[in-house]
Amino acid sequence: MKKNYILDTNALLEDPNCINLLRNGEENGVGIPFHVILELDRLKKEPRLKHLVALAVEAIHKNLDVIQILHDGNGEHNGHADLKILQEVRSSGMQEPILVTNDRLFQLLAKISGVESQEFKSSHPFQSDSQLYTGFVTEGDEVIPNSFQWKEGKPLYHGNDGPKMIEYEHEVWKVRPRNVYQNLAFELLLDEKIDLVTLQSEAGYGKTFLALATAFYLVLERKLFDKIYIVKPMIEIGEKMGYLPGDVEEKMEPYIRYLRALIQKLHTLRPAERIFEKDDATHTRFNPSKFEILPLAFIRGMNIEDAIVIVDETQNLSRYEVRALLTRMGENVRCFCLGDTRQVDHPYLNESNNALNWIVRMMKGSMNYGHMVIKGAKSRGPICDMVLKSGL
Repeated sequence: MKKNYILDTNALLEDPNCINLLRNGEENGVGIPFHVILELDRLKKEPRLKHLVALAVEAIHKNLDVIQILHDGNGEHNGHADLKILQEVRSSGMQEPILVTNDRLFQLLAKISGVESQEFKSSHPFQSDSQLYTGFVTEGDEVIPNSFQWKEGKPLYHGNDGPKMIEYEHEVWKVRPRNVYQNLAFELLLDEKIDLVTLQSEAGYGKTFLALATAFYLVLERKLFDKIYIVKPMIEIGEKMGYLPGDVEEKMEPYIRYLRALIQKLHTLRPAERIFEKDDATHTRFNPSKFEILPLAFIRGMNIEDAIVIVDETQNLSRYEVRALLTRMGENVRCFCLGDTRQVDHPYLNESNNALNWIVRMMKGSMNYGHMVIKGAKSRGPICDMVLKSGL
């Protein structure tokens, strides 16, 4: 039975190929509201989105002969964009149109307006794997490479060198784990046969601190890598970044203060002079040959080699952004992707449809990949513990 799908902007940005997927050959009809095109035109000015917008526009252009552009014909382009799109859907003449959007509020507006809607199924094919798969397997289940299993109350690690019981506690850059899950996170971060590690946790469980300590250890002590990169999505900067004074590091300062605090804490535990400029007695300027914090936009075109790459707040990247990022990784690179899928700030992403969840979904089972959900009774401090325990 033929279906008629109307695409919202977020579905096109998530996967420009959704036009072909929803057409299912030539079985179904696909329409794109005129106001979606106007929104794409507006979003092309956003640095983080302009590449995705370009892909979406190219997909529309390639399919102009088989899709229907919906326009209500009244010539007015003002007012609430979602309501204008619904008006264009209702006046399209398409039989039983189905609005495809990942915006739940828009789905509610559609229902109130009598328009059927659904999520783009490819964007929501699963619950949050980054939480469902905790890094552990249960007895009797198929063993996943680089996973853990409880044996008589002790964690057994199924690494590339075979299973081993973890009966020791790591100490990395004078950082000792606060619970068994942090110790197992260190096990993954230190395993030289794993190239990509994802760490998922709520706030305060130390995933960034553990990753930084490991990076300091591998670069400054073991000298296995030349440099540390931290990549951070800048949700709020957008075009405003260009108006902030100073160089890139100075422009990013409001967004990386917590990273500076963690770095200073590690430097206090054990001096890390080489990551700072030699003539900087205050240890506030980083040595770009050893340590660099970059916004995501700066990664495009780079070829990263001989480095530890820490991707912070991975849940605020899209599937396509993280693919573009990870394909920048060359020889002798280890990448640590950190995040919390319950704290998604990106307007076109949600708990399931985000880069951290996609990595776990697609990489689970790879021999050089490991994942851990860090939890436990103790987190950042007593107030944070109380908040998490209460469910506030």
